[in-house]
Amino acid sequence: MLKQLTNVQVWVHDQDEALAFYTEKLGLELRDDVTVPEMGNFRWLTVGVVGQPDVAIALMAVPGPPVFDAETQEQIKALVAKGASGGLFFAASDVQATYEELKSRGVEFQQEPTQQPYGIDAGFRDPSGNQMRVAQLSEPA
Repeated sequence: MLKQLTNVQVWVHDQDEALAFYTEKLGLELRDDVTVPEMGNFRWLTVGVVGQPDVAIALMAVPGPPVFDAETQEQIKALVAKGASGGLFFAASDVQATYEELKSRGVEFQQEPTQQPYGIDAGFRDPSGNQMRVAQLSEPA
């Protein structure tokens, strides 16, 4: 039986650039940064929301052969750049304040805080193109 979700993987074009964005701009904490020479210098890089130790985001470079052939690798990179490979959803108690703070750190938003049927949310992307939302959910009726 499944016990717990521990990691969510996000494809990134450049792990160093992604690490800087997720830690310096979004304020997430570095959890793991391990390079494994025996696996072709595979890098296991994870970050997470401060105060939420049970879930981490694995910032994974899109691998080439033998995992993906070169054509597939380029297709994945292109889809990520278009924002078509999924996304992350964050919660905030005050989306407007979070929006202002992240914007002041250089996060570029595609959508300002907007009232939705479920609450208020705003949308942005990471440097690789991954779509993200931050939401302040309404109280259940």
